[in-house]
Amino acid sequence: MALSDFRAFFRFHFLTTRLQELRMREVQLGSHTVSSHGYAVARTHKHDWLILLLLVLIVAVLNIIHPFYRYVGKDMMTGLKYPLKSNTVPVWAVPLYAGLLPMVIFLVVYIRRRDVYDLHHAILGLLFSILVTAVITDAIKDAVGRPRPDFFWRCFPDGKDVYDTLGNVVCHGDKNIIKEGHKSFPSGHTSGSFAGLGFLSLYLSGKIKAFDRAGHIAKLCIVFLPLLFASLVGVSRVDDYWHHWEDVFAGGLLGLTVATFCYLQFFPPPYHSEGWGPYAYFKMLEEARDMTQANRAQNAGQQGQSTESQAENNNHGCMGLTLARNHSSTTFNDIESGTR
Repeated sequence: MALSDFRAFFRFHFLTTRLQELRMREVQLGSHTVSSHGYAVARTHKHDWLILLLLVLIVAVLNIIHPFYRYVGKDMMTGLKYPLKSNTVPVWAVPLYAGLLPMVIFLVVYIRRRDVYDLHHAILGLLFSILVTAVITDAIKDAVGRPRPDFFWRCFPDGKDVYDTLGNVVCHGDKNIIKEGHKSFPSGHTSGSFAGLGFLSLYLSGKIKAFDRAGHIAKLCIVFLPLLFASLVGVSRVDDYWHHWEDVFAGGLLGLTVATFCYLQFFPPPYHSEGWGPYAYFKMLEEARDMTQANRAQNAGQQGQSTESQAENNNHGCMGLTLARNHSSTTFNDIESGTR
């Protein structure tokens, strides 16, 4: 066989094997649903869910304790006299668009593909991304205690500023408003937005195969859309005078970094050839393939033993038939000789 023919045969064999593997993966997509494997998958990650509950408790504690009340002198009030405004994006809206909205998209993907591994790991990774970001953000807020741009009107709602002998502010406003005024760095709205929507952006880029080198740049519009929304939320925090621009920049960087780590814990990178599914799905395929090969080898061994047994029986049968024939021939010859 010529070298070119050998290469063509090898290439054809490789493509055929690859096609069969892809078909097997597509067939497996509808066989692992919430009703059939959901409990088993959740039970495997029960410790992760317990840690999530612990993170929720830590976030609650960090919001209850008082932040560090940093020294604020009269000469520092120049950049802290912005008007006290309400939030353009309410606090209650952040869990909706950063948490609930991605989960709805995960559910839509599940309805189409019926892959409980993808649904479970996407929700678990998203919740970890949001809660880990919240813990880090609130811990830094309490430790730094940076005043917000509207701190003056939180501290002195009547506009009359008062300072002690050391030059530090003596606030006479509402205690809760003053407490919130010391939580400027980093921006919680921004970090939470990038934690949830950044995770969604990575998830969508993997599902639509945005980096498959096919040159469909329109896919990037879908990938950038959640990031654009998160960026606009960050801009609103500066426009509302609740945060300095450094707070928003740090919050966005923090949320996107945590989202990336949490996503890569469950899914391959979006540019990977298998970036459209979670690690657990491909691990399940490998285990199923190994089990199938083991069963085939076992069946082949049993068939080989059966063949050997049949061969031995056939050999004994032939020998018996030969002996019978020889015995019959001898008897016939003996009778013929006696007749003669």
